[in-house]
Amino acid sequence: MDGKTALVLFSGGQDSTTCLAWALSRFARVETVGFDYGQRHAVELTVRPAIRTAMRDLSDWNAKLEADHVLPINTLRAIGGTALTSDMKIAMGANGLPTTFVPARNLMFLLSAGALGYRRGISDLVGGMCETDYSGYPDCRHETIEATARALSLGLARDTTIHTPLMRLDKAATWRLAEELGGNALVDLIIRETVTCYAGDPAPHDWGKGCGRCPACELRARGYAKYRGI
Repeated sequence: MDGKTALVLFSGGQDSTTCLAWALSRFARVETVGFDYGQRHAVELTVRPAIRTAMRDLSDWNAKLEADHVLPINTLRAIGGTALTSDMKIAMGANGLPTTFVPARNLMFLLSAGALGYRRGISDLVGGMCETDYSGYPDCRHETIEATARALSLGLARDTTIHTPLMRLDKAATWRLAEELGGNALVDLIIRETVTCYAGDPAPHDWGKGCGRCPACELRARGYAKYRGI
């Protein structure tokens, strides 16, 4: 990856922060992009700057971490019908997917990031999609990401690569990857600053911030316990 720039889809959660560290350890330069899509847990947008600032003090990443971008995608909230964009209960839907599934969210994120990358001269995108520890979201699958990369390459008339370093990892392995990339300092940063909670609750726990009850918090807490051997 020498001499190349990556654009990391950076929400301010555990997975995207780990992906940011992964990109910083491999690419010459790294930019980040977040998305304001009317999410109920919009607190994730407010923690992003502090995480980026702290990341600069780890390893030699200060010289590599460059511009940040936040793009509005109002369409997802306008469509509604999900527990992340509307005032509704987190439950299992009739279609076998949880109500936290936002249809085509990752597709819109990747297409928007691809367009931004085109303007910025960046053809390597990095996302935290994972089909190992996930809720069955179809837009997290490796096959979906591969098809999206192909569509972007065709639509932009240039090769576009989507890197998903967490695709085959469970949450415990994601914690271990963070330790491998940035040591205990990065693990502590993820616990102290990142928010993955669907409710956007910043309450502190030994595994990080969150309500402790939503599926995202439960998954993160179980992964942390397994990682620590608790």
